[in-house]
Amino acid sequence: MIEKWIEKRLIDDIGYKRYIHSVGVMETSVKLSKIYNCNMDKARMAGLLHDCGKLQDKKNYLKMIDDFDIILDNVMEHNIDLIHGPLGAKIAEKVYDVHDKEILSAIYYHTTGKENMSLLEKIVYIADYIEPNRDFEGVERVRELAFVDLNESLIQSMDNTIKYIVDKKILIHLDTIKARNYLILEKDSE
Repeated sequence: MIEKWIEKRLIDDIGYKRYIHSVGVMETSVKLSKIYNCNMDKARMAGLLHDCGKLQDKKNYLKMIDDFDIILDNVMEHNIDLIHGPLGAKIAEKVYDVHDKEILSAIYYHTTGKENMSLLEKIVYIADYIEPNRDFEGVERVRELAFVDLNESLIQSMDNTIKYIVDKKILIHLDTIKARNYLILEKDSE
């Protein structure tokens, strides 16, 4: 059950449509946490709050980044869509009183992934990609994979994302490349 104040605050900050997406990510994270034996409460909280930094009011992004002393790398400075991960981790901590480092890290890296992701980070990353309201080419295959082979679903989702980013001529974050490479090397060593 989502506390009313959290629901209201999220809807006010990120909008109703993004809130529905966040609930979908939360529910998917919980399902995956049961399959892969991850802490369900952490999966629920990280899934729900993963987009709390994707504010409707984009004008305040830079001010909040400055207020929270968030240091943006070169890619994030040129791609505002990636900023909501680090910003969301700070908002989760300061506004929603979340202090669990695993939850904050899952929120921080849900847009890019990272090398050697924790189980919770993997679950929130893929839940964001496959939640039931997502409908785009390739999502069904990744959705099926996620419930039987988490790492393979991550590789497939990252491959799809990288292709999309290349086609759009947007900068690719190095964390995504490192995450994908790590997963492939890990798979090859099994």
